[in-house]
Amino acid sequence: MQELSKKQRATGNLEAIAEKIRLYLATKDAARENTLRLCREIIRCSANAIRAVHRQEKDRAEQLLNSARTSLRELIRDIHQEHNDLLHAGFVHDAQKEFAEASTTLAIATGKSLPDPEALGVSYPAYLNGLGETVGELRRYLLDSLRQGDLSRCEELLSTMDDIYAMLVTMDFPDAITYGLRRTTDSVRGILEKTRGDLTLVLRQKELEETLEQILKKKG
Repeated sequence: MQELSKKQRATGNLEAIAEKIRLYLATKDAARENTLRLCREIIRCSANAIRAVHRQEKDRAEQLLNSARTSLRELIRDIHQEHNDLLHAGFVHDAQKEFAEASTTLAIATGKSLPDPEALGVSYPAYLNGLGETVGELRRYLLDSLRQGDLSRCEELLSTMDDIYAMLVTMDFPDAITYGLRRTTDSVRGILEKTRGDLTLVLRQKELEETLEQILKKKG
């Protein structure tokens, strides 16, 4: 009887402890679900902003990025106080990365200065990975220009891609703190070399065409 009494005393506050933990986890779960919702919204707006850039719809791209920025600020505000650990979740990193990619793609495509991570409100790893993925979008933008016969900015864009790669290779830190930046950088190198080859081929073809045209004019 005495042993039972001791057991009852030892676990007498168990339900109170359980209730406290249950309440905390329920709050954490609600915060996580809201964060996921905002992340999906950020990614959706960022992806559509990139599409708008390729369609030369600058105003539309800016509107979508403003929406993404608003969602990102709401996300940071909601989880910063009591659920700061969610800031380091993979889905938050992905949302920040997509926003950084869209923002830097728009800036480069429109000839503006790159926004820095603080201006965008994203982490450094998310910014670097987003900038790396921007190189892929710049390749697409450059190839679209080539198809349209517009070579005016192609070498400038290639130079920008080269500058981004040159900067990324200096970030030689463990993947655990850069969220796999080394893999992104390796991908950038492949994209850069392929794009350089494509542009070189087109430029040489254009030179040959111009040379042939001059020869024909002289003969005529």
